[in-house]
Amino acid sequence: MATCCDKRSEIPHNSDNIKRVALVGNPNVGKSVLFNALTGAYVTVSNYPGTSVEVSRGNASIDGETWQVIDTPGMYSIHTITEEERVAREILLNESPDVVLHVLDARNLERMLAMTIQLIEAGLPVVLVVNIMDEAERMGLTIDLDLLQQRLGIPVIGAATARKRGLDEIRRAVLDYRRGTPGHFAYSRLLEKDIALVTQHMSGSYILSRKSLALLLLQQDEEITALFKQWDREGYAELAEKVREIAFERRESFHLDLSLERKDIVRKLIKDVIVAPEKRVITWAERVSTLAVRPVTGIPLLLIVLYFGLYKFVGQFGAGTVVDFLEKRLFEALFNPWITGVVKAIIPWAIIQELFVGEYGIITLGIRYAVGIILPIVATFFIFFSFLEDTGYFPRLALLVDRLFKYIGLTGRAVIPMVLGFGCDTMATMVTRTLETTRERIIATLLLALAIPCSAQLGVILGLLSKAPGALMVWGVCMLLLFIVVGLLASKIMPGESPMFYMELPPMRMPQLGNVLTKTYTRMQWYFMEILPLFILASVLLWLGKVTGFFEKMIEAMTPVMASIGLPKETAVAFIFGFFRRDYGAAGLYDLQSKGLMNARQLTVAAVTLTLFIPCIAQFMVMKNERGWKTASAIGVFVSLFAYGSGFLLNKLLLLTGMLA
Repeated sequence: MATCCDKRSEIPHNSDNIKRVALVGNPNVGKSVLFNALTGAYVTVSNYPGTSVEVSRGNASIDGETWQVIDTPGMYSIHTITEEERVAREILLNESPDVVLHVLDARNLERMLAMTIQLIEAGLPVVLVVNIMDEAERMGLTIDLDLLQQRLGIPVIGAATARKRGLDEIRRAVLDYRRGTPGHFAYSRLLEKDIALVTQHMSGSYILSRKSLALLLLQQDEEITALFKQWDREGYAELAEKVREIAFERRESFHLDLSLERKDIVRKLIKDVIVAPEKRVITWAERVSTLAVRPVTGIPLLLIVLYFGLYKFVGQFGAGTVVDFLEKRLFEALFNPWITGVVKAIIPWAIIQELFVGEYGIITLGIRYAVGIILPIVATFFIFFSFLEDTGYFPRLALLVDRLFKYIGLTGRAVIPMVLGFGCDTMATMVTRTLETTRERIIATLLLALAIPCSAQLGVILGLLSKAPGALMVWGVCMLLLFIVVGLLASKIMPGESPMFYMELPPMRMPQLGNVLTKTYTRMQWYFMEILPLFILASVLLWLGKVTGFFEKMIEAMTPVMASIGLPKETAVAFIFGFFRRDYGAAGLYDLQSKGLMNARQLTVAAVTLTLFIPCIAQFMVMKNERGWKTASAIGVFVSLFAYGSGFLLNKLLLLTGMLA
C-alpha cells in the first residue's frame, strides 16, 4: 500500500496505541487557546523534523482515555504555500490523527468554510469547531449550527474557548467520533470531468481521497507531484501526462475557477445558516480595533500604550519601585550581610569566600543581579506583554506598522518578534522563524541583535535615564534612528523582495486574569531558567579573572576604548558583564550610577553603546542555530563595531552641543 506516511519516518510518535487529535485552522482563530484548555501545562514544543517550524504537543485525558493533542501551524488551504502550511499538512498526512478539529472564526464563517470543504472531501475525520461565538453574537449574528451540521455531514460545535464555552462538547465529540458519510460537494461538470480523468490513472490506496489528490495535482502542488513519483512509479508517466494536458488547457483560469466554485458551494451551504441583523451591531471592541489600525489614531494609541506600559509600569514601577525594594532593602541591607557572615563562618579560606560573597560572588553579585534587579523588571514586562497579547492588540499593531516595515525589508508580521524582543531577544530570535523569507529572517535577526533592548536592559535604562532630563529622549531618538537607518541599508543590500502581508485579526476583548498570569508564569519560568545559570557562570569566570589577574588586565585593555567614548574606567566592568548578557551589563551600569561615578552625558552614551553592544551568549547561540555560524558571526562583529562607532559619535555630539552637561 502506498501512503503519505512514507516521507517522514522520523516523526515522533508516543505509541502505536495513542490516539491523536490534530487542531487545524487559520492563524488567530483560537487553536492555541483550545490546545491549552485540552492539555493543561504538560506540553512539549519542538521543531518539526527537517524544518524550523515549531509544533506543540500535549496529552489530554478525556473520560479516562489519553489523547495526544497536536497544535498544527496556521494554514489557509490544503494546497500549501508557506512552510507552516506544509508542516500542518504533513502532520495530517503522516501522523494519521484519529480526529481533526477544524477551528474557525464564527465571524468569518463564509470565508473559512472553504478549507472545511477541502478537509471533508479529503476524507479526513473532521469535527468543525465554530469558535468565537460570543463575539459573533455580540455583532447580532445568529448561526444555525444544526442546519450546518446536517449539510456538512460532520459534527459541528459552537464554542468560545477563551471563555471556556463549548469545551465539554468538544471533548465529547472527540471521544464519540465515528467516521460517517460526509457531505458530497459537487463541482461543475467540466471540473468533475477533469477530476475523473485524473483519478482513473491512480492505482494505489492513499490517506487522502483520490478526488482531493487530483485537485492538488491539477493545482501543480510540487510536493504531492513528487510523492506520486514514488507511489505509482509504473503508472506515473500516464498520470503526469494527463495532468499536464488538463493543466495546459485550463492554464489561464484553473485556480480562479476552482476558487470561485468553492465559494459558490460555501454560499449554498450557509444559506439560511447565518442570519445577520438589518443593521449590524458595532461592538466597542470593533471600534477600538478600527482606531488601532488607522495611523491617525493608531500611532497616538501606541504611544499611550508604550508610555503607561513600558515607561510607567516596567520602567518606573518594575525597574524603580520593585528593584529598589528588592535590591537595596532586601539584598544590600538584609540578605547580603547575613549570608556573608554565614559563608565566612563556614568557609575559612578567604579566596573561596570571595567566590560566593565577594565583589563578584555568586550570591552577592550573580544572584543579587538575577533576583534583585533582573527578575522584577522581566516580570513586569511579561505581565504587560501578556496583557496586550490577550487583548488581541498585536495583530492590529502588525497592520499599523506594515507600511513602515516594508521600507526596511520586513512586513507587519515582523512586529511580533520585535515586540517580543523587548522581553527577551533570545526568545524573539527563535520566533523570527515564523517570517516567510530568509531575507526577512536575517534582517529581523540583525535588528534584534542591534537595536532592541531586552526587558531587563530596557527597564534598567528607563530607570537610570528618567532621572536625567533629556537623557531618555536622546537615547530613544538614537535607537529609533539607528533602527531605521540600519533596516533601510539592510533592505537595500539583502537581495529579494518583501512578501505580501496578510494576517487574520482575532477579536479584541478584555484580557482574562487567568490567561495573563499563566502566560507570564510560563515565560518567566523559561527566562529565569536560562539566565540564572549564566549569571552564576559569569560570577565564577569573573572570580577566576580576579584571582588570576586576568580581569584587571581586561579592564586595563578596555580603558582606552572607554575613554575614547567619554566613559570612566569603571564602565569597562559593565561592558565585560555585557559579554555574558546585555541585561547583566545594564545591571552593572545601575551599580555605577548608584555609586555616583557617571554624569548624565556618560550615562546616555553608555546606555546607547551597551544597547547596541554584542548580543549576549544565549542570543548568539540561538542566532547560530537559526542562521548559521557565518551569518551569526558577521552580525556579532558588525554590531560590536557599530556600537562603538555610535557611542563615539554621540559623545562628540553631546560635548559639542553642550547637551546633558
